[in-house]
Amino acid sequence: MHKPLSLLLAVLAIAAPLRAADDYKPGPDSLPQPGVPKGELVKGTFDQSKVFPGTVRDYTVYLPTQLDRAKPAPVMVLQDGGGFSAPTVFDNLIHKKEIPALVGVFVMHGRVKAPSTNALDRFNRSYEYDGLGGDYAKFLLDELLPFIEAKHGVKLSKNGTDRAIGGASSGAIAAFTAAWERPEAFTRVFSAIGTYVGLRGGNVYPTILRKYEPKAIRVYLQDGSADQNIYGGDWWMANLEMERALKFAGYEVEHAWGDGGHNGKHATAIFPDALRWLWKDWPALPKAGLGSPQLKDILVPGADWQLVGEGYKFTEGPTANAAGEVFYNEGPSSTTYKVGPDGKPVVFLADSKKGDGQRFGPDGRLYSVAAATTQILAWDAAGKATVIADGFKGNDLVVANNGNIYVTEPNWTGANTNTSKVWLIKPSGEKKIVDTGLKFSNGVTLSPDQTLLYVADSRSHWVYSYQIKADGTLQHKQRYFHLHMPDTADDSGADGLRTDRDGRLWVATRLGLQVCDQAGRVNCIIPTPNGKSSNLTFGGPNGDVLYVTAGDKVFRRQVKVKGADHAAKPIKPAAPRL
Repeated sequence: MHKPLSLLLAVLAIAAPLRAADDYKPGPDSLPQPGVPKGELVKGTFDQSKVFPGTVRDYTVYLPTQLDRAKPAPVMVLQDGGGFSAPTVFDNLIHKKEIPALVGVFVMHGRVKAPSTNALDRFNRSYEYDGLGGDYAKFLLDELLPFIEAKHGVKLSKNGTDRAIGGASSGAIAAFTAAWERPEAFTRVFSAIGTYVGLRGGNVYPTILRKYEPKAIRVYLQDGSADQNIYGGDWWMANLEMERALKFAGYEVEHAWGDGGHNGKHATAIFPDALRWLWKDWPALPKAGLGSPQLKDILVPGADWQLVGEGYKFTEGPTANAAGEVFYNEGPSSTTYKVGPDGKPVVFLADSKKGDGQRFGPDGRLYSVAAATTQILAWDAAGKATVIADGFKGNDLVVANNGNIYVTEPNWTGANTNTSKVWLIKPSGEKKIVDTGLKFSNGVTLSPDQTLLYVADSRSHWVYSYQIKADGTLQHKQRYFHLHMPDTADDSGADGLRTDRDGRLWVATRLGLQVCDQAGRVNCIIPTPNGKSSNLTFGGPNGDVLYVTAGDKVFRRQVKVKGADHAAKPIKPAAPRL
């Protein structure tokens, strides 16, 4: 007889036996011990949030006897006002020097006071805790912790390795999300009966974890097989999925599984052990894993992002010539930059006519969308421009080896009227519309063999694929590449596109660079240091240096793969994996 799927998954996920309910008794480290100094508990109220306006919340600050107020102290934030016998556990473990002399911040979720005294208050718990994105982390880092420092005369460390965060249920996913969004600020996460289910999008985490370049955070998970299974999902199975995803991606993850339900008994019993593991080898920073096999195929271990230039208003249009020299635009100042041999940018065009997307053609000229003059211009090495086409305001373009140019023209009005266009400009100068109907046509590129055209629709989560006919026109339009979107937006924000010589499609999106296989599936997500990405290219003598325009900055990074040069002869990549 076949075992139920849930049982099989549980057996696969469990590295240690389930802890029986009778064992959920606090150990010595969770109980007051003779000779151990007790920390001070200071209570307060915070009602000045701009992140969550109109809310008021209570908090308690734990101050250990061993605290040196002259130095920035490590800190641990716990949602829902604390729990887990945390003050006593802190007393005991600090006394035994098993964790640092940390400050505890036990904060309740916000409540919104009703305008009428006869009306009920509204609790903000699910909105603040279950919601994805960076708002809750911003609230903690920019509002609550600075307020506590000023109000209570303590110095809290700003170093991520000195900061832990934890909670139970919705408080647990809030803790994980804070570290996920701000890993430079929180590196140690305690998650009890975590709500990684379909309430406000938390069910996406196991998938995203497998694809993202790993972050330097350490995670301790706790749950029990009798946890709740309701309309939002199965908590037990969701936590098993989280643990398996974290392991797959190479994170430092530990867990304590039991047979308990949706309560704090088991979490309280194992909290001391969890803290020892979370703070082991402190003050060393938790290590980030190498990620999935797909990430390992494209990233060079130890080769991180490097800053190329900064202080710009907005950067776009990175491209490389046949020698691997990289050029990019700062649209607002109408300047085109070239990255010199020393790796530093210099001005190539002092007036690019507000250049936007650009690519080199097979003739060695730089083809650019000139937004100021609604033209397509070709610039020679001396900086002299020739008009290739005019009469429409383009966005991005790609030049094929046969001289055909494809240009996207979005619906610039801002309304989703599906009136975006894709233009074909032939070497003869003939121009024609070859596609309409996207909400906001943006990035455009070719497959390495130049038989397919890819176009990003920024106001959706799709990159479209078209077959290119012999005359350059398009057929068999498909919503082919399925992108991820942040929970805080209604679209992927897909912008610049490039392919590598193995056939992958690289897409600049709100989440970072999403790398898709030839079958249209996102395999990897690579964030940039500042969380922005408008476009990308491959440069360097070997075509294996990734450049990304990222708002006010430009970054580069050595990678294992080489970009496809569409101005050169088409190349056929290996057959895609099924």
